[in-house]
Amino acid sequence: MKEKIVWLVMMLCFSVVSYGQQTVIEGTVRDSVTGEVLPYASLMLEGTSAGTRTGDDGRFRLATSVSVNRLQVSYLGYDTRNITVQLGKINRIDIALIPSGVTLSDIVVKPKRERYRRKDNPAVRFARQVIDRRESNDPRNQDYFSYDQYEKMVFAMNDYKPKPKKSGKIGKFDFLAEFIDTLEVGTTVLPLSEKERLEKVYYRKSPKSEKRLLMGSKSSGVDEVFSRDGVQQFLSEAFQEVDIFQNNVSLFLQRFVSPLSTFGPGFYKYYLLDTLQVEGRKCVDLGFVPFNSESFGFTGHLFVTLDSTYFVKKVILNVPKDINLNFVSGMTIEQVFERDSANIRILKKDDIRVNFKLSEKSKGMYAQRLIVYDHHSFLPPDDRQRQIFAQSAPVITQKEAYSRSEDYWEEHRPQVARKKNPNSVEQLMKRLRSIPVFYVTEKVVTTLVSGYIPTNKDSRKNRFDLGPMNSTINGNAIEGARFRVGGGTTPVFDKHWFFEGYAAYGTRDKKIKYDAMVEYSFNPRQTYRMEYPMHSLRLEYMYDINKLGQNYMYTSKDNVMLAIRRKKDTRATYLRNAELTYTREHYNGFSYNVILRNRREYATPYAPFDCIGTDGSVTPRNHYDMTELEIKLRYGKDEKYYQTRTQRIPITFDALIFNLSHVMAKKGVLGSSYTYQRTDVGMQKRFWFSAFGYLDVILKAGKVWNKVPYPLLILPNANLTYTIQPETYTNMNAMEFINDEYASWDITYYMNGNLFNRIPLIKKLKWREVFCFRGLWGHLTDKNNPVKNGEGLFRFPEETSQLGRAPYMEASVGIENIFKFLRLDYVWRLNYRDNPDIQTHGVRCTMRLSF
Repeated sequence: MKEKIVWLVMMLCFSVVSYGQQTVIEGTVRDSVTGEVLPYASLMLEGTSAGTRTGDDGRFRLATSVSVNRLQVSYLGYDTRNITVQLGKINRIDIALIPSGVTLSDIVVKPKRERYRRKDNPAVRFARQVIDRRESNDPRNQDYFSYDQYEKMVFAMNDYKPKPKKSGKIGKFDFLAEFIDTLEVGTTVLPLSEKERLEKVYYRKSPKSEKRLLMGSKSSGVDEVFSRDGVQQFLSEAFQEVDIFQNNVSLFLQRFVSPLSTFGPGFYKYYLLDTLQVEGRKCVDLGFVPFNSESFGFTGHLFVTLDSTYFVKKVILNVPKDINLNFVSGMTIEQVFERDSANIRILKKDDIRVNFKLSEKSKGMYAQRLIVYDHHSFLPPDDRQRQIFAQSAPVITQKEAYSRSEDYWEEHRPQVARKKNPNSVEQLMKRLRSIPVFYVTEKVVTTLVSGYIPTNKDSRKNRFDLGPMNSTINGNAIEGARFRVGGGTTPVFDKHWFFEGYAAYGTRDKKIKYDAMVEYSFNPRQTYRMEYPMHSLRLEYMYDINKLGQNYMYTSKDNVMLAIRRKKDTRATYLRNAELTYTREHYNGFSYNVILRNRREYATPYAPFDCIGTDGSVTPRNHYDMTELEIKLRYGKDEKYYQTRTQRIPITFDALIFNLSHVMAKKGVLGSSYTYQRTDVGMQKRFWFSAFGYLDVILKAGKVWNKVPYPLLILPNANLTYTIQPETYTNMNAMEFINDEYASWDITYYMNGNLFNRIPLIKKLKWREVFCFRGLWGHLTDKNNPVKNGEGLFRFPEETSQLGRAPYMEASVGIENIFKFLRLDYVWRLNYRDNPDIQTHGVRCTMRLSF
């Protein structure tokens, strides 16, 4: 009996020891061709829930007591691989994954373990052949081209796993588990935003035109706090359709060098790998990696047919691990092409999947933008299509496009875009908004983003908004503390008639200021009064302080962030202004304004109107009057901007923009005190240098043609804040210079980290360099110089001077992307450094999130 007990105890001990022996699996997951690590690859023991994912560096470690020796490794765009491991031991393995959808055949050339050379490299020769033929099978070489395009975009919490409470109680947000979806690679995500769009695209070669017929569009999610059209514009620009057959690939508001760029052989290392069968066609696997892994390029594969056409059958693109790209910890793009009987290239699928992370330890967000193309045709248009080409709008929206039923989407949604979990984001938002804490938080965030507070909880019934709230409190040297309240109607009140206004009060000057505006829009507005394209007639009457020589382009003059200044802001008058404005914008980028303006400007002790008489005597004047007609012409085709209630914030400056304006007035006509003619012209453009950054150029010039007092002359735009403001002079004082003719430039070069990326340790910070050079050539003719020809002019305020032969110049060196959102510039004033009470150098900053 004792022997049996001893034997039983020994068996139990052995079982415990055996169970306690852990299997450890560690190593890396890499691309089988380029050797680039694959972040967030999924590793699971077959038939169990035991698993892990690779980190940013492609490394993983899994320790488990599960007695399963089959490890499944999966990653988007690559074949799943099964690996046998030894139980109870430490397994150190490097796993190489090969692209999905291909079958291995005979080997052509393997990359050798030697120093890479472009000269006499067969892979480079092969790549050049593909590049030389990239235009030969372009479908847009045909006279006509049309197709259906379905687009789906999803944003989700990555690797989401609900954690039950230890107490066992049901939490307010436990229902989120009902909305979890599972990706193909086994990762669980919680969708928080979902957008679908169905369009018919029509292309005509001559005269060149592309029209889109929007047949269906719907969106829901937490990003509803932003403008619907503004978000769509931003996402369309950040997640553009990838065209590898161009030199540059536009993505994340940056420019990546395409592997098929004409200068690709100088940017990429190419490798001829295997011959493969891709959907029944024999192809060459052409691998590529950038010479510099921190630059804006891709790693990946091109699958090219083994025939004289060098047809690209499939593309897989990844971003290098070390790339200087914010928030993107992993990305894969997969494109699939077909060719028709005429050897025309047809894109069938464009699938981009991205992992975003704000910090190294966070699980981050998952995003997918899937586009499926179908029903391609090269036939001439029928009568209905000709009518579409006759439309001026680039996008023609069907009336029911934004109200399609779920049955409609079920019918038109491609199979590849269907979710495993049938619960929608729209249902999720309804559940979340039923929770008071979420509802209140959403409203607060909406107010912070838009700047306005709706007067009705239901957006469909909200007729009036209060705001902007960031202008409620401000201050300056003349008014002291400034308090302001205002608001305006919404399209719910009326889609054509809009009313806006504000009232403000200064505690020091004890004056009430106000503004009232009524506008009639000939086009019905959907969300905002300033929706593109505008066609309206506006009447506005205003009385307020007028800050001379200060005009901030992309923010409200009362924004509380502008209250902190480097010197006292006293150069100001009071202005009473009435304007009647006609605005017309066209889809071709051309727009014009016709403005009839009557204004009276009042002197202040800080900006006196001391009029010089014929005998040289000085007589203080209280005010002067002007009735002016202004005409503005503008051309800005293909501009991209984020539309808000009262502003258009540029997303990029890629579009070439021209401005021309002319103001005219006749003395004695409708009370004008002076005859006045002023002309201004301007040009703005961003120039991309592919992987070497981009250059923003702003050029302006203008002239006042008549003899007029200084408030009507050209007052350069000075920046008295510590912030970085476009089109302003950082170290110039307000009204430091007065001119009646000028030419200016503002040139900023963003290097995208090309210098810092080459410095050890510094490159880990992912800083980016910014260089700026701006200047102003100005001249004051004798007729407007009160010293030389003073009769009828106002004496210039103190500390005001004229520019000499040399232009005013300042330069700055800056670092952006500090902590991924901060930019710091150190600015030098290069000349006119002896002028009184100036700042010759200083630090300026701004905050901007960018990829």
